[in-house]
Amino acid sequence: MSRIGKKPVTIPDGTEVKLDSGSISVKGKNGELSFEYHPNMEVEVDADAKEVRVIRPNDVRLNKALHGLTRSLIANMVQGVNEYYERRLEIVGVGYQATLENNVKLHLQVGFANTVTLPVPTGVICELPDNTHILVKSADKQAVGQFAADIRGVRPPEPYKGKGIRYQGEHVRRKAGKAFAGR
Repeated sequence: MSRIGKKPVTIPDGTEVKLDSGSISVKGKNGELSFEYHPNMEVEVDADAKEVRVIRPNDVRLNKALHGLTRSLIANMVQGVNEYYERRLEIVGVGYQATLENNVKLHLQVGFANTVTLPVPTGVICELPDNTHILVKSADKQAVGQFAADIRGVRPPEPYKGKGIRYQGEHVRRKAGKAFAGR
C-alpha cells in the first residue's frame, strides 16, 4: 500500500476545494489551480474533517504509482495556493547581470554577444533583489521549477571558473585548469 497515497491532505482555513467530474480545483489567497486526475483514481473531499482523500481501486502496479502521485500533486496545489513556491538563482561572472521589463520579460547578459530575453510565464512572479540574483515564485510548483531551469539553462555554471547561472546554494564541482608547462 502506498504510504504517501494513504495520507489525507488537510485543507487549511481560507482554502476552497471543488471536485468536478475527473478534475479538482483548489482556490486560496495566492490564486486558483486545477488538475485533471487519472480516471482510475477516486478523490473524495470531506468538508467536515477538512481533508481530501485519494482512493485507488486495486493493487495493480499502475494504480499504486498513480495513488501516491495524485495525492502529492493535490497536496502541492493546496500548499501553493496558501504559500508561494520559490526558487532563487544567482548569476556569477564579471559583467553578468539580469534586468526585468514590466515583470513580462527577463533580460540576461551572460557573456554572449546579444542579450538573452526570456518571457515570464503567466502565473509566475519574477523579482530581482539586485542585478545578480533572481527570485522566481508562483503557486504552481511545476511552473516555478521549469522557469528556473529555463533560466539556468541559458548559461549553466562552467567547472573551471564557476561562471554562469546557478541555483542559490548549488555546489559547482571545480576542475583544475591546464598545468603550466614551463619548459
